[in-house]
Amino acid sequence: MLMDEDLEDGNLGPYQDRPRTFPNMRSKAYTPWIFRILLGINFRILLVLLLVGFGVVFYIGARTSPIIVFVFSVCIVSFLFSIYLTKWVLSKDEGPPEMIQISEAIRDGAEGFFRTQYGTISKMAFLLAVVILCIYLFRNTTPQQESSGIGRSTSAYITVAAFLLGALCSGIAGYVGMWVSVRANVRVSSAARRSAREALQVAVRAGGFSAIVVVGMAVIGIAILYATFYVWLGVDSPGSMKVTDLPLLLVGYGFGASFVALFAQLGGGIYTKAADVGADLVGKVEQGIPEDDPRNPAVIADLVGDNVGDCAARGADLFESIAAEIISAMILGGTMAQHPSGFILFPLVVHSFDLVISSVGILSIRGTRDSGVKAPIEDPMAILQKGYSITIVLAVLTFGLSTRWLLYTEQAPSAWFNFALCGLVGIITAYIFVWITKYYTDYKHEPVRTLALSSSTGHGTNIIAGVSLGLESTALPVLTISASIISAFWLGHTSGLVDETGKPTGGLFGTAVATMGMLSTAAYVLTMDMFGPIADNAGGIVEMSQQPESVREITDLLDAVGNTTKATTKGFAIGSAALASFLLFSAYMDEVATFAHEPFTQVDIAIPEVFIGGLLGSMLIFLFSAWACSAVGRTAQEVVKEVRRQFIERPGIMDYKEKPDYGRCVAIVASASLREMIKPGALAIVSPIVVGFLFRILGYYTGHPLLGAKVVASMLMFATVSGILMALFLNTAGGAWDNAKKYIETGALGGKGSDSHKAAITGDTVGDPFKDTAGPSLHVLIKMLATITLVMAPVFL
Repeated sequence: MLMDEDLEDGNLGPYQDRPRTFPNMRSKAYTPWIFRILLGINFRILLVLLLVGFGVVFYIGARTSPIIVFVFSVCIVSFLFSIYLTKWVLSKDEGPPEMIQISEAIRDGAEGFFRTQYGTISKMAFLLAVVILCIYLFRNTTPQQESSGIGRSTSAYITVAAFLLGALCSGIAGYVGMWVSVRANVRVSSAARRSAREALQVAVRAGGFSAIVVVGMAVIGIAILYATFYVWLGVDSPGSMKVTDLPLLLVGYGFGASFVALFAQLGGGIYTKAADVGADLVGKVEQGIPEDDPRNPAVIADLVGDNVGDCAARGADLFESIAAEIISAMILGGTMAQHPSGFILFPLVVHSFDLVISSVGILSIRGTRDSGVKAPIEDPMAILQKGYSITIVLAVLTFGLSTRWLLYTEQAPSAWFNFALCGLVGIITAYIFVWITKYYTDYKHEPVRTLALSSSTGHGTNIIAGVSLGLESTALPVLTISASIISAFWLGHTSGLVDETGKPTGGLFGTAVATMGMLSTAAYVLTMDMFGPIADNAGGIVEMSQQPESVREITDLLDAVGNTTKATTKGFAIGSAALASFLLFSAYMDEVATFAHEPFTQVDIAIPEVFIGGLLGSMLIFLFSAWACSAVGRTAQEVVKEVRRQFIERPGIMDYKEKPDYGRCVAIVASASLREMIKPGALAIVSPIVVGFLFRILGYYTGHPLLGAKVVASMLMFATVSGILMALFLNTAGGAWDNAKKYIETGALGGKGSDSHKAAITGDTVGDPFKDTAGPSLHVLIKMLATITLVMAPVFL
């Protein structure tokens, strides 16, 4: 094995013919403290503790409802299935030594950044927890809380505990996403030396492990919290809290999850795209070397970024999406019937079935026997679509079963069927969203090919075509969301459920059920999303270890499909964010009415102050996006300067006679991304609180006590609408630019190194912060604004 200094001296022959070594990014292995504690316990003691823990959980569940016991059972079986997937993936070989060295360098960099990033996030979370505690200790209590004996201090500690638990679980979800990706990448690279189908299967099962754990944690976390509060507070016993009010205590859990997801997405997105932009601009455009070439000093940072930006951040993101949707649906479910436990627990059952059907979809993707590199390569997208189709068919069946089981009520015997149709609307909406995004981002379809063709006339026309494609791509999703909301609301409204006065009450819950339908295949969708960065990393390892061109062709194909699946899951996340925010907005208005002791059913934007709130909400989206993109730009400039410096000071790099300093670029993007994520994240958290508080003071002096709450409601509405459109534009344009470049790299329009290719690289560079930093952060921001306004509602009154 050659030493680093021997390589740098350049006296030992061609660099590409030698085994290559890569520097460690840290001095010792990193494992989060919670796992270090568990690993330090004797196995038998740990087993006893786990059995006791399971016993306590099932005892609490049995005291609450048989439905909770069912949810616990499905989640635990799913966790056992995820362990099987892990063992299966880790049993695959890691390939030759040079692949292993590159993988270890990526793993070191990713885990080191994760430790620092989540350390920073945890400090901010504890600070915000103290702020929430102070607000709740001094706020007014609602009549429901007074009648149930829950005072200010109890309410405050419950909310803070739920917030911290949500933040912790979101962090664990992110770690799980990164943990599997940094171990699966090299195994996918090694599998690609044998067949494309095996490489696809390894990547999908690795993504499936992460998806099952993330969704399972979201479901069992909320179920445990609900059951614990139910037993501890003696819910539904004389003089205690009603079960209909219990879901409101879970809002802090959703806020904690969205808080961590926002900063994880910002920090990881800035890291991955700054490294990617820096590597592409100098490596591809200026030096003319291939993507992921080992001579590029920023290549390890780029590959690390795939894990911290796409895997860790996306795991926290989808965890937060599911948590917000479940909690908002549970809040609405509490108002739907005389015996509402089935309506409240319905979201937990839907996502329990999601774990089952997604597991079937993951297992449907199998390897082939006696396949080799020279065998005809199947279309990976068609294979993934087949698995998705199986999952959707099963989702329709299990959704119908769930509605009949839990939503049947004698008050309206046919209501369950209406809600089953609402779920079908949501499932169809999810499928249409996936198809629309695939149409606009897959290079098999006309929009991306037209964008690629525009590259043949220069960089400027490529940018113009990409922007226009992104703007156009907002139309069909908005029409789809609009049709979904109206259809689901109408089906719920005509379900036959009425309140004490005979007024129909099922409309909003119908929308909630449609949201659940849309997310009823969330685990499989997250599997497809995780597949993308794992395949991207695998391609980088293949290129850096100088594998044969036939192997790189397989990983390039998987990478291109991964770009499309990442784009489709972002579209899916935006659609679900729109519906979940709509539900949380309704819950916010109900919460304000409860605290204010007067109706709060509409927001009049003809009032100047309320209209200003709307303008501020739209402005927040644009300013947040600008700060996120500029953060990537500033960090990328530092990377570009460093890469240029190394190429100038070490001219032997291009001849493989000198070794690049990969660690320097990793250090630059790590420190810069942590620094840059603070400003846009703080803007998102502080803005609604400050605006609501200032207009509350104005309302106090002008005789309008609800002015602060109305302005914040307007801000939330406009921010949601603007944020959905902006996120659709950013995600789709970025994905299309990326795949237009991939299309040219297949040999079209002159292929790699042509003028068209260089123009396409410029477009891809512009799109990088769009699709992987600002865009994904926006749909997290939308839901976080909804949860923070719900938690902070007393501040505005």
